[in-house]
Amino acid sequence: MTWAQFASAMLLNLLGVASPGPDILLVTRLATRSRTHAYRAVAGVQTGALIWITATVLGAAALFSAYPAAVGVIELVGGVFLVLMGRGMAASGLRQRREPPVDAEAAAAALGTPWSAWRTGLATNLSNPKIVLFLAAIVGPLLPPDPSLGEAALLVLALWLPSIAYFWLLATVVSTEAVRRRLLGAGAWIDIGAGVIFLLIGAVLAWRGAVALF
Repeated sequence: MTWAQFASAMLLNLLGVASPGPDILLVTRLATRSRTHAYRAVAGVQTGALIWITATVLGAAALFSAYPAAVGVIELVGGVFLVLMGRGMAASGLRQRREPPVDAEAAAAALGTPWSAWRTGLATNLSNPKIVLFLAAIVGPLLPPDPSLGEAALLVLALWLPSIAYFWLLATVVSTEAVRRRLLGAGAWIDIGAGVIFLLIGAVLAWRGAVALF
């Protein structure tokens, strides 16, 4: 492994982390209401990311290639979860259209517990196993045939830490008081828009999983 290969892989990983998707949408939505909930969601997302990154370095991509039905099961279950979550977001947005929250504190109180934000972040990240195949394409050239524990741990940290930093920065910026107050009036539309996107992504994932299985 050369430094050029390593730098290229880290850049591709960062681009993948920053690509719009359910994780970013979830954290952004929560950050417009509550920094605490956004940080807990980031912790959940990053717990899932650590699981996928570790699985990739340990060879999960080869396992998924040998048993594609495993990917199908995860996609089907994950897709159904995203559909249900999207429906809940859209319903929340419609309720807010009828009864807008009076202030930022009331909007945050409607999010549930911070612990539920962690669970939602974890489940959202784990809903798409294709991240393993993406990461495998990145780290494949960097892994020796039989990596030592130290080499594997170093690669896991190199892939994981930029993701933590990006999501923490996103949650921090969006959850500033000025941004939250400015977006308070748009909260209903943010929830409706996020719900529709989650419904679409979940439907696609569930369809792909069903096709893979049946």
